[in-house]
Amino acid sequence: MNARIDHRAPFRSQPFEKPFKCAIQFDTARAPIHERFALFQGWNASLVDVRLSEGDERTFEARETAWQLGDIAFVVIDASPSHLLHWEHKKKPIVDNWIVYVRETVAFNPGDHLAEPSIRVANLAAPSVYTSKGRLITLFFPRGAIEASLQPEIADGPAAFFADYIRLIHGNLPALQRGSLSRLAEATTEMLAAVIAPSQERMVQAQVPIDAVITSRAIRAINLHLTDADLSPEFLCKNIGVSRSRLYRIFEPAGGISNYIRRKRLLETCRALIDDIGGHSVSHTAERFGFTDPSSFSRMFKREFGLSPKEIRELGWQGILHSCAQEDGDDDAEQTLDALLISNSLNLSLRPFQKHA
Repeated sequence: MNARIDHRAPFRSQPFEKPFKCAIQFDTARAPIHERFALFQGWNASLVDVRLSEGDERTFEARETAWQLGDIAFVVIDASPSHLLHWEHKKKPIVDNWIVYVRETVAFNPGDHLAEPSIRVANLAAPSVYTSKGRLITLFFPRGAIEASLQPEIADGPAAFFADYIRLIHGNLPALQRGSLSRLAEATTEMLAAVIAPSQERMVQAQVPIDAVITSRAIRAINLHLTDADLSPEFLCKNIGVSRSRLYRIFEPAGGISNYIRRKRLLETCRALIDDIGGHSVSHTAERFGFTDPSSFSRMFKREFGLSPKEIRELGWQGILHSCAQEDGDDDAEQTLDALLISNSLNLSLRPFQKHA
């Protein structure tokens, strides 16, 4: 868990289109099998002591990747899922950074429940023990970034919220642009501060990352219930625990929450028509996604994709179309934090199909 990323190297400007690159990569595969766990221990030895609570050292494998987000080191550790790792802070670590641990899953096998919650926030200078299996995401913040006790108590709700936010960042790392990094680091620090020591002022400052998590949760709920007749703004408010006014404000860039659900259903209907090998009628497929009026559905569909439902299905049958309209963002959109964590999820700029000769 080596957070010593070199800040002395001069920043090299790169074309805006180039993807954000990781700063450090470490893989135990470079060592002989019998030396891999010892190598992993040594790599992390300046910050924490790590040992195996379960699993054979001879089958241990791990890869560690670090990204530099401003002053935050974002580290992802992918270790063998059959090995239970025991992490313990050193009595004299080389830095006293704040560290956030996030496990991707609490339970990995039936009956396999780890003792600690899936997220922990602590200071490296304070005693702390944590366990993990498989993927572990860790963030390192400079000590001065947050004013709080070295072992803060965090309520379950805010902790789960912050864990979702960190997973959201992890999922968006390949799409990050260098111009957005400073704002992303600032927003992540604001989010951590609001979680560790909540206040009205800190909640206001952390509004963008909070909205990003609400958006992510709402989209997961929509995808899960896309064919449910009762999917509605009211259902989502109850499902994810958010006010109607906030839900409407967050989805305003997509034309509103109802419009987002409608376009998402149109997209899935389109995909179903292309992939249909059972010869279902267009009306049958449309009804699965809540479109009960055939003529209204046909008009909406053609306006969205440039072809009628029947034309799309026939192109799919002929093998001309293998994938449906793409959920691509606007290539010319400014790459801000909002764009990365919210707008990318909301923007269904579906490319209209061109008729094939």
